[in-house]
Amino acid sequence: MTQETFLTREGHKKLTEELEYLKTVRRVEVAQAIHDAKIDGDVMENAGYDEAKRQQAFLEGRIMTLEAMLKNAVLIESNGRTDTVALGSRVTVVEAGFEPETYAIVGSAEANPGAGRISNESPLGKALMGHKAGDKVTFQAPSGLVEIKVVSIE
Repeated sequence: MTQETFLTREGHKKLTEELEYLKTVRRVEVAQAIHDAKIDGDVMENAGYDEAKRQQAFLEGRIMTLEAMLKNAVLIESNGRTDTVALGSRVTVVEAGFEPETYAIVGSAEANPGAGRISNESPLGKALMGHKAGDKVTFQAPSGLVEIKVVSIE
């Protein structure tokens, strides 16, 4: 059973570009590093060779991950509804005593809380799903239970 990867069009494009870069540029660079390290002599005690092989393993792992994510990608399309929080929504919330914050609800592959993009699988994202403007939502944060109010949904 494969896990769906929820992506915005922008996120799909970024992952596709990263995959292309890794396959066409980084693979060649790592292969050259391995070749250069082999020229340096005995590969049994060659730190340059060992490092190049580690880079190759990491690179191939990332390529496999990206291919699987893109193969199982489900594009998040805005359905035009702004009455309830769903994947693709931009939600403004406020916690008592704090300034309002706006988050885009995205799939876990695109999550970047510092940039205001939270996963639908995160505690806050999961708690917000299906709620409407004006709803109070409680979720478990590392610091304990937090209550926020949904101000608006775009």
